[in-house]
Amino acid sequence: MGKMKTIYEPLFTPWKIGNVEIKNRFVLTSMGGTNLLGWMENNHFDRAGAEFILQVAKNNCGLVLPGCQPVYNPMFGQWLYKNNKMYEDLKNWMPEFHKTGAKLFVQLTAGFGRSFTISKMMETLYTNRLLRTVSKPFMDLDKITASASESPNRWSDKVPSREMSKAEIQEFIDAFAKTAKKLQYAGVDGVEIHAVHEGYLLDQFTLKYVNKRQDEYGGSLQNRYRFAAEIVKAIKKECGKDFPVSLRYSVVSKTKDFRKGALPGEEYTEVGRDMKESEEAVKFLEEAGYDMLNCDNGTYDAWYWAHPPIYMPENCNLKDVEHIRKFCSIPVVAAGRLDPETAARSIREGKIDGAGFARQFLADSEWISKLMNDEMDDIRPCILCHNGCFNMCHYKGVPNDQDLYDSLHLARCAVNAETMQTDKHYIRKTDSPKNVIIVGGGIGGMETARVLKLRGHNPIIYEASDQLGGTFIPASSESYKGKLRDLLKWYRKKMKDLDIEIHLNERITDLERFKGMDIVVATGAVARKLNVPGFEKTVEACEYLKNKETGKRVAVVGGGLTGCEIAYELALEGKDVTIVEMKDDLIAQTGVCLANSSYLREWFELHRVPVYLETSLKEVRDKEIICTKDGKDMTIPCDTVISSVGYVPAPMTKESGKVRLVGDCKDVGNLRTVIWRAYEVAMKI
Repeated sequence: MGKMKTIYEPLFTPWKIGNVEIKNRFVLTSMGGTNLLGWMENNHFDRAGAEFILQVAKNNCGLVLPGCQPVYNPMFGQWLYKNNKMYEDLKNWMPEFHKTGAKLFVQLTAGFGRSFTISKMMETLYTNRLLRTVSKPFMDLDKITASASESPNRWSDKVPSREMSKAEIQEFIDAFAKTAKKLQYAGVDGVEIHAVHEGYLLDQFTLKYVNKRQDEYGGSLQNRYRFAAEIVKAIKKECGKDFPVSLRYSVVSKTKDFRKGALPGEEYTEVGRDMKESEEAVKFLEEAGYDMLNCDNGTYDAWYWAHPPIYMPENCNLKDVEHIRKFCSIPVVAAGRLDPETAARSIREGKIDGAGFARQFLADSEWISKLMNDEMDDIRPCILCHNGCFNMCHYKGVPNDQDLYDSLHLARCAVNAETMQTDKHYIRKTDSPKNVIIVGGGIGGMETARVLKLRGHNPIIYEASDQLGGTFIPASSESYKGKLRDLLKWYRKKMKDLDIEIHLNERITDLERFKGMDIVVATGAVARKLNVPGFEKTVEACEYLKNKETGKRVAVVGGGLTGCEIAYELALEGKDVTIVEMKDDLIAQTGVCLANSSYLREWFELHRVPVYLETSLKEVRDKEIICTKDGKDMTIPCDTVISSVGYVPAPMTKESGKVRLVGDCKDVGNLRTVIWRAYEVAMKI
């Protein structure tokens, strides 16, 4: 253990929210899935959520906010305050939590309104009158999606939002007060209202482009923020003025229109909350009784501000949060791709009070302890992919295309198979240690080796090239992918720390020499080839990523995630890029969060990158490609053609007996499928 760098010291100073002292400035901000009282299921004291929350608290986080709890549960239509048993369970658990010295605020939400994530199944339930009636007891979409005014849903044109009645608004205000009282009884240190943030229901009331009401909840700033103000007043009346109430708050909406965000640096006209309104709003909200503002930016229409993908700049919300702090006297927390060093400096200079982090805790719940012990290179990094934690994806004509398992189990982690899944992913020591041969030293091979070694086996990696990493080396090579390169470094360090036997430059072509041994094959996939004239003239995506040389004009064939990321990198370098895609939208694939995909789609639109959808490649020539759209041929001039048309598994053998396949050589997927499968295979040996 080393001594912590002095730069981080401001993060370890105490501060107060109302009368509650917090031991340091680290805040775990809420993520759906890390819930103490259940998520999209019958409300109950959730042991998996509690285990995660406790782990974070034990590892030196000052203020812990579990996943957001709807006061009215969208599934089964329960009011959160009605289940007394779970508050007793929570009360019995709180002393164990408080032993850590951390404080717990439970985040409560009025719900989602027009941001509610609609799936294909929900569209069917809503559009069929009989099904809509039958499904009401367990999913009343008419109630769940109700908003400040009639408005289009973020995900679907088939399930619009109606205007909420004043009686419904009052029912929610009462529910917040009753729920807060139960949480206070259970020993929780405070609540956070979720809120005037990210274009959720309470925010929809504040935003002029959504709220067109003519009553006392529409029109002036005071009227639009009235719902949020009445909630805190009701809680203070019920729980007393000393029970702290924080507000999750988006400083600026960064929104151009329904389903249209504003990218960093873009000139645009704000339809939501601009900075001038925000300066007034925070004073009004403080006067109403809020004790803290937990801040970022954005709405569901500009989702990449609240859920920054890797393309967003680090500390993307910090300047706006520092600015808004000048207009209120309550503490302010900043969140959104925060870098701890920058956050520490901002706290030292008195510009913010707390530093909010979320996804990094999913990747490594011990990361604050490691920072304190100067073990920074031992922190498993979050790579901002959203593959495990928040993979609601959306593309043309398809609402949320997400596996039901994922929609019910958010806050898992692509790079850490154990997060929120310790019931099925855990290190179980072996009682019969074996030598296990691993063919392929990519991420799949290294994760298998890591888990095997921790279990007590002796893994031996054979890698054909001169370094570990496999296709993750090219996949992490783009300029903006520093976090992926950090993950690669982490894996290589683990191989060293665990003293795993590695043979580089040794290509295995025949498994006979390992007969009778347990073998894991992790040889990856090979690029798909199109049967078109001149295809051999193209540069395959991974080859480009390894070598980086192209002409000035580049055509990228394939507009999935890999192709779009390559096109983005080329455009950043100043190349003239064109994207050609057979489907009717870019990144039309499951598992890629809308926050990530909408950033790239909108970036290409803003920077006028030519995109040809529903277009197929017909021929590759020396300085041009011929494509077909709507039965007509077109010529696109280019100096280089990059093919990114997918991959096919390349196993050297079939699975049988003691031979198991891991990663893309079994099924082509993403980093999450590779790491989770590797973990599971290593558990079984």
